[in-house]
Amino acid sequence: MKKIKSAMRVKEIEFAFRCPICHHPLIVDDLRMMVCAKRHTFDFSKQGYVNLLTRQINSQYTKELFEARRKIICETELYGKMHQLIASIIEEHFDNTLKANDRQSQMFLVDIGCGEGSHLHKIVENCKLKASGIGLDIAKEAILMAAKRHDELIWLVGDLANTPFADQTFHVILNILSPSNYDEFKRIVAEKGIVIKVVPRTEYLKELRQTLFKGQEKSIYQNDKTISLFKDHFRTVEVSNIRYCKILKKEELKNLVEMTPLAWTADQQRIESFVNQEMSEITIDLDLLVGVV
Repeated sequence: MKKIKSAMRVKEIEFAFRCPICHHPLIVDDLRMMVCAKRHTFDFSKQGYVNLLTRQINSQYTKELFEARRKIICETELYGKMHQLIASIIEEHFDNTLKANDRQSQMFLVDIGCGEGSHLHKIVENCKLKASGIGLDIAKEAILMAAKRHDELIWLVGDLANTPFADQTFHVILNILSPSNYDEFKRIVAEKGIVIKVVPRTEYLKELRQTLFKGQEKSIYQNDKTISLFKDHFRTVEVSNIRYCKILKKEELKNLVEMTPLAWTADQQRIESFVNQEMSEITIDLDLLVGVV
């Protein structure tokens, strides 16, 4: 059963968790739940994920959006070069920083704002180092999808402003095209660990932006403030730009539109104009920021 398998996997690294309510350590009890000394309990679902949210949330992110996102990431390889670059950054960093006799030890990696988990799955798949991967997102629909498809990883519903993790736990924190909470990141990153944040550059999805928002401010993305804020919190040890183009077919263009919040405020006629193309070149243009505390 996925529930039991997940509980066993979490039990192996339960030192990495703390209660999001009282901040006492969380342990796995009877392979059914996580519990702290104050008896706050969080059950493993039958799909294997754990919901550690302490408040109700309303989100515009739907099951359909996450399914479209999964198809784009896993079936088109639109982000394949990004996954490979992130994996190589992780490998290079730990080759340079870990002692020789530690290189075979397990690495702990968390994706904050992981969505349906496709990016984390692909990065762990590409990485040659032995890694325990954990994905956390506030959207239950996304984590449910991740747990069903990628049960080799640990999946949690949780709040990035109040993560259910112990201090100085993770060798790598991933934050890919998602909101951040840098105070939490600094708390949970291990000594000599790294934070990898992926942010769009000016030409990211430019074909989509220019169709949906021609003549409007949204047609061009600027990341200066995002990069500046990252550098205010971390010593930046590397900035890598990755830019390439890939042809997407008609059905894939529909998924691209459905996976991005850009479409939420776009004119329906412009959306139809974009998705009714037989194919289109799509530009990926990203900055990968690597920081240490």
